[in-house]
Amino acid sequence: MVLSDMPPSASAIPNPGPNPGTAIPPDIAALSFEDALAELERIVRQLEEGRGKLDDAISSYERGTALKRHCEMKLREAQAKIDRITVTADGSLGTEPARID
Repeated sequence: MVLSDMPPSASAIPNPGPNPGTAIPPDIAALSFEDALAELERIVRQLEEGRGKLDDAISSYERGTALKRHCEMKLREAQAKIDRITVTADGSLGTEPARID
């Protein structure tokens, strides 16, 4: 099970949606996308194993939620930087935002 697969009733933590009301902790904000994703994957594995104390699992879930938001933000930033080169009707070159779906 991944974090996004957990039903809303499984946690008292509200889904922050695309514009979360809480800031990402500074230690997470300093992580690269790759480092944040690796830590998120480690947390998911630990939660899936179901070992450990409930309080530790809750703390891990909360950190995982922040890591997920950070990764999503990094992906949105990268997507915003990507432009697609286009050729206009008169043959001149231009750019437009890439549509990555």
